[in-house]
Amino acid sequence: MTTQIRHDWTHQEVKALFDMPFNDLMFKAQLVHREHFDPNYVQVSTLLSIKTGACPEDCKYCPQSARYSTGLEKERLMEVEKVLQRAKEAKEIGSTRFCMGAAWRNPKDRDMPYVIEMIKGVKELGLETCMTLGMLSKEQALALKEAGLDYYNHNLDTSPEYYGDIITTRTYEDRLSTLDNVRSAGMNVCSGGIVGLGESAKDRHGLLIALANLPHHPESVPINMLVKVKGTPLDNVDDLDSFEFIRTIAVARILMPKSFVRLSAGREGMNEQMQAMCFMAGANSIFYGCKLLTTSNPDEHFDKKLFAKLGVNSEQTKDYSDDTKEAALLEQLKEQNAPEQELFFEAQ
Repeated sequence: MTTQIRHDWTHQEVKALFDMPFNDLMFKAQLVHREHFDPNYVQVSTLLSIKTGACPEDCKYCPQSARYSTGLEKERLMEVEKVLQRAKEAKEIGSTRFCMGAAWRNPKDRDMPYVIEMIKGVKELGLETCMTLGMLSKEQALALKEAGLDYYNHNLDTSPEYYGDIITTRTYEDRLSTLDNVRSAGMNVCSGGIVGLGESAKDRHGLLIALANLPHHPESVPINMLVKVKGTPLDNVDDLDSFEFIRTIAVARILMPKSFVRLSAGREGMNEQMQAMCFMAGANSIFYGCKLLTTSNPDEHFDKKLFAKLGVNSEQTKDYSDDTKEAALLEQLKEQNAPEQELFFEAQ
């Protein structure tokens, strides 16, 4: 099978994929995945907030917005040495890419020398580098590329039609312009979105279409499940059905065959079985570490135990500590002797 790389997907075609019987969709996604990737390899990144809170944007899902009272303490830009120490720790636990995020509308000229120093320092450690700093001008994108930045993250968040219900302080065109500046500078693009924002099924289709119909597919596509934070306008939105989330991962894999699809925010609310189904649907990237910017994430030890159970990243798994492997085996024994449990639960 040779999958055609397309940039002209229609709503009707994408709806037809979402409407497929679940097993058929999973099978199709797995075939596409195996054509382009090792099915038992998951790329691992670590994400660090290098500047937290007081963001002037009004993204309704975000606890870092200065417009909402979420109890988050704002912090200044981290010192370069502290960032590099965290990067060293990330490498030690098995991450291959170090991502740095700042709660800015866009980086200011006074911040760029520090950001560039961070990029160079992380590169010297032998890690891939990624940053998310808000909107970028052409000149800023070129400066980051020259410093050695490998990836730039700038999510589309949702469909063009639903976008105005979630964010009003920047436009969809602003986001597309930043992605174009990143691509023109020669960097890899990391762009995805969030589901569970209260959007319709058609809006989930629209998000994936907007990503898949870019002139070049993003090299990395993070699919986030909304993490509801008290104080944000979306803290009481209804949960998205678990199977609908898995379907979103599968369709993303089919539409963007060569992209890494990252199972991103919201994993702490997913049990192991749901995450395993997401990997089968074509997700092949995660974030290690107990925090994603400001929201919680599974501890890397839990991820390593899950990888060991699934036979994922077996080469790295061989290097895990005896304690980690023993814990995974004990947990498997407990599950074999436990009463049959429900396969999925509502993701938070």
